[in-house]
Amino acid sequence: MKIPRLTDTTLRDGSHAISYSFTEDQVRDIVRGLDEAGVPVIEVSHGAGLNGSTIQQGFSKTPEFDLIKVAVETAKQAKIASLFVPGIGTSEELKEAVKIGIKAVRVAVHCTEADVTEQYIRLAKELGIEAVGFLMMSHTQPAEVLVRQAELMESYGADCVYVVDSAGALVPQGVRDRVSALKDALSIEVGFHAHNNLGLAIGNTVAALEAGADQIDGTVRALGAGAGNAPTEVIVATLNKMELDTGINLTGLMDLSEEVVAPIMPVPIVIDRDNLSSGYAGVYNSFLMHVRHAAEKFDLNPTEIMEELGKRQAIAGQEDWILDVALELAEKKKLGV
Repeated sequence: MKIPRLTDTTLRDGSHAISYSFTEDQVRDIVRGLDEAGVPVIEVSHGAGLNGSTIQQGFSKTPEFDLIKVAVETAKQAKIASLFVPGIGTSEELKEAVKIGIKAVRVAVHCTEADVTEQYIRLAKELGIEAVGFLMMSHTQPAEVLVRQAELMESYGADCVYVVDSAGALVPQGVRDRVSALKDALSIEVGFHAHNNLGLAIGNTVAALEAGADQIDGTVRALGAGAGNAPTEVIVATLNKMELDTGINLTGLMDLSEEVVAPIMPVPIVIDRDNLSSGYAGVYNSFLMHVRHAAEKFDLNPTEIMEELGKRQAIAGQEDWILDVALELAEKKKLGV
C-alpha cells in the first residue's frame, strides 16, 4: 500500500460548520499549524468554492480572497489549493486566486456532469497550477458511470480525480468498488474525500487506500459539513499504525486540534439525528444548515425534509429547493395528508 498525499480542507469544508466565519487570524493560525506539521496541501476557500459567498450558499464573514492571501503568505512549505464549482465560480475568480498564489484547484461537479469542467481544468493547466477533478455525490452512481466521467476529466488535463462522498453515504465496499474502478481505468492519480455521517469516514478512507487511492482528505478535529470529515490527526495516527509514514507530525496536529480548532467550533461535531438522516438518505451535507432553518420556519422535523430531499435525489446547487420541499411538507401536514 502506498503512502498517500494528504490534503487538509479544514479552511474550506470546515467553513460550513461555522457559518463561513473564519477570520484572517484563524486562517493564519491553522495554516501555520498544518504547515509546520508537514501537511502538503491546504485547501482554502468558501465552503461552496470560489465566489461561494452568496445569499443562496451563505455569506462569508471575511472575503475569501483575503483569507487565501493570508494562507499563501503564511505557508512556507504547503501548497495552497481552492475549491471551484462551475456555475458558482467563474474564470475570473479562478484567475484571481492563481494571481494571489494558489497552486492547485479542485474543480467540483455532480458526478454525472464532468463535461462542464473542461474549460476550467484546461484553464488551470494554462495558468500553471494543478487541476483536480472532484466527482461529488459519488454514492449516487455506480462505478462504471464514475469511470466515464473521470475519463472525461482526465482527457481535459486533470492531474487527479476524486471519488467524493459528499453525503457521507458510502460504506467501505462501495468505496473500494469506485476507487479501484478509477484506478484500473485512469493513468492519473485517484483521490477520496470522506464525510462521517455513518461513522465511516476513517474506515472508508482506509478502504480507499486499500483500493489504491493516491490522495486523501481530512479536516482537523473533523470540522466540516454535516457530521464532518475524516479527522486529519486521526488519519495520520491511523496511517502510522499501518506503518505508512507520511512524515507529518502527529503531535503538532493534535495540538492544533485541541488548542486552535476546538475553541473555534460553536458545537462539537457529532453524528446527531440530522446528520445521520442526511447520510442515510444520501443528501448533500452542506444542505444541513439550510434544512434546519427551513424546519424551524415551517415547524417540521429536519429528518422529514432530509427524507424527501433524498427521495427527490437533490444535488448540490439546488439549495433553493429546500424551502419548496419544506413548504409542501408543511401544507400536507396542515391538511393531514
